Amino acid sequence: MSDKTMSAQDVVGRLESGMTVGIGGWGARRKPMALVRALLRSEVTDLTVVSYGGPDVGLLAAAGRIRTLVTAFATLDSVPLEPHYRAARERGAFELREVDEAMFMWGLHAAANRLPFLPVRAGLGSDVMRVNPDLRTVTSPYPDPVSGIREELVAMPALRLDAALVHMNRADRAGNGQYLGPDPYFDDLFCEAADAAYVSCERIVDTAELTKEAAPQTLLLQRSSVTGVVETPNGAHFTSCAPDYGRDEAFLRLYASTPYAEFAERFLGGGEQDYQDAVRTWRKGRER
Repeated sequence: MSDKTMSAQDVVGRLESGMTVGIGGWGARRKPMALVRALLRSEVTDLTVVSYGGPDVGLLAAAGRIRTLVTAFATLDSVPLEPHYRAARERGAFELREVDEAMFMWGLHAAANRLPFLPVRAGLGSDVMRVNPDLRTVTSPYPDPVSGIREELVAMPALRLDAALVHMNRADRAGNGQYLGPDPYFDDLFCEAADAAYVSCERIVDTAELTKEAAPQTLLLQRSSVTGVVETPNGAHFTSCAPDYGRDEAFLRLYASTPYAEFAERFLGGGEQDYQDAVRTWRKGRER
C-alpha cells in the first residue's frame, strides 16, 4: 500500500481557482477546518463549494472565495443561521443553489456512481423547484403496480467534485479513514464523488489499529477513494469531532459575533500551529 501522507499545504497546492470542492461534515460537526484554514491562506478562489454548510462555508464566503454555493443549509447548530454566510449572501457575494437535504445526498450518490442524475421525490411540492429553475423532472418508465400511474420525480443532477475535503478521527497512511463518533455524515460519498479526495484526521495510526478496538463498520473511507491523508490534531476545531472533543461553544460564539476581518487578523494570520496557539492564548485570557 502506498504512503499517501501529505501536509495541508500540499493539499491546497493541488487545488486551483475555479474548481468544484466538496467539504464533508455537517453544520458545526467534524468539519475539516484545518484544511479550510489552509485554503484561506492560499490564493485559490472562484470556487464552487458543495457542503452541508457550517463555518467552512461562513469563512470561505466571508473571504470572497466562493463563486457558487450548493447547499441544503449553513448553520453553526447552536447558532441556527451561520452569520458570516448570511452577511455574504445578503450582499450578493455568491450564487446560491439551495436544495433539499435528501436531494443533496442523491446528487452525491449520482456522482459517486458516475450517473448523470438520480430520481428522487424530495423537492416535489416545495419551492425548491421554483428557486432552482434549471431542475428538471422525469416520468418513471414503470407504472405503479397498484394505481398504474407513472410517477413524476425530480431528476437530481450529479454533484461531481474536482476535490473533496473531509475530516476523520483516525486514518492510516494508505488512506483508510475511520470515524468514531455517532454519525458518519456523508463523508464517504464526498470522497467517492470527487476526482481527488483529501482526508485530514486527528491521528494517523497503523492499519491494524483501526479495527483493534472499534467495529469494522467504523471504517468509513476506503483507500481506493482517497488521494491524500493529513494528520491535523484538533483539526476540526471549533466544530466537534466526537469522541475526541466536542464543539468549542465559547469560541464558536466569539467567531459568530466578530467581524470577519477582525477574526481573520486575530486567528488566521499564520499557519495552523499559529491558529492553535492563538486559540489557547484566547482561552487562557478568558479563564483569568
